Amino acid sequence: MKKHALQIRLENVLSQSFSEQCNSEGKQKADVVRRFMKMYAEYGEALFQDLAYCIGNKALIEQYKSNKNNEYEFGTRVTQENEDPSVIHKVGELYSGPGGLGLAASLALVRRDGKTYKLSHAWASDYDEDSCETYRKNVMPDSFESVICSDVRTLDISNLAPIDGFMYGFPCNDFSIVGESKGFDGEFGPLYTYGVKVLDCHRPKWFLAENVGGISSANDGLAFKKILADLSAAGENGYSLTVHKYKFEEYGIPQARHRLIVIGLRTDLGLKFEVPAPTNKTTTSREAIDNPPISGDAHNHEYTKQSANVIERLKHIKPGQNAWNADLPEHLQLNVKTTRLSHIYKRLDPDKPAYTITGSGGGGTHMYHWDEPRALTNRERARLQTFPDDFLFSGSKESVRKQLGMAVPVKGAQIILEAVLKTFAGQDYESISPNIGYFRKNIIDQPESTDPITAAA
Repeated sequence: MKKHALQIRLENVLSQSFSEQCNSEGKQKADVVRRFMKMYAEYGEALFQDLAYCIGNKALIEQYKSNKNNEYEFGTRVTQENEDPSVIHKVGELYSGPGGLGLAASLALVRRDGKTYKLSHAWASDYDEDSCETYRKNVMPDSFESVICSDVRTLDISNLAPIDGFMYGFPCNDFSIVGESKGFDGEFGPLYTYGVKVLDCHRPKWFLAENVGGISSANDGLAFKKILADLSAAGENGYSLTVHKYKFEEYGIPQARHRLIVIGLRTDLGLKFEVPAPTNKTTTSREAIDNPPISGDAHNHEYTKQSANVIERLKHIKPGQNAWNADLPEHLQLNVKTTRLSHIYKRLDPDKPAYTITGSGGGGTHMYHWDEPRALTNRERARLQTFPDDFLFSGSKESVRKQLGMAVPVKGAQIILEAVLKTFAGQDYESISPNIGYFRKNIIDQPESTDPITAAA
């Protein structure tokens, strides 16, 4: 969708008053206007009804002032005796990264039978300061203290605010097929257990757990079975799980990113989550990066300085090819006798979704433009992860690259979270059977076409 600059002209007296008010509260004028427009897009004329009601109701004004998020939940007020309020799920997040899931949660919205179902952030935590700063600026700009920068092993989980939903993409380093696939034997493998502790302590109605597809085969598949068993048994009632390996390119995401996502619903609620059906819409890397063009002065759009040797090598690699299947002169060939990763000096195919963005790696791993002999910028990578252009990443260029590589595509996560909201709203939606299966305590029910996963006691 093409974006246009918007100019707003106010009378001098009103403009001065608006500026003074923003300055006194330490807010950017553009942020205030953007936020108001977002609320108007969601609630239309109901927004003005709420404002009018607030102006004449001192109690609601005090509620607004005392709200720790400094945010009146427009649309939740009951304007008529028989009008249903909005249903808002407070959400907590571990290993939140820069905010792929977090931004998706803030965008997720479902309306049914006069009710609005949406998600509201309660808290988020990550150990990386740059990621926390990115999350604070873009996802929770009015509640910085709710983003906790801490090693999860020192986090006081019991003191976190109550939540209705929980999200976590626990570190995947030890489960990734690109790494050594150490599973539970690695440094990061056991970190999933802190999510289980959140479920035990806060017993949210639902949770979302995300990891790389390679987790299902780590430790000969035993790690995955153990993780599912622990998640399903968590809390007082346990959770019914829907486990699916999503191919995000099938949902219109301009990137072939495959992730295993578990949605758990508390068993006492009697609900069942179904996998939202693919949209079967394909978005190419060219469409994502070039439509609309990225401004030369855009944030996080710094170019990587390429050596003359790399530039010459890329000129011999056609779109979609890598260093191994291109016709390279001998002096440009790589002298690698062991594992040949397919994404080394791989150029994008402009007519297909991009291959998977990674967060780290040396020469040849930066993802390369289909036409220009260079690595992609972080803003171009952000486009492939479906972050909006006004989402500003904090930290060095390499730090931003790492944040992007660890993030969940925003629009893909939004589709899944809106399916969660539809489940609670009782709204039907087009769905498919999970390719891993349904999992409950002691019970596994899955499609015949998938490999069996034994039930855990």
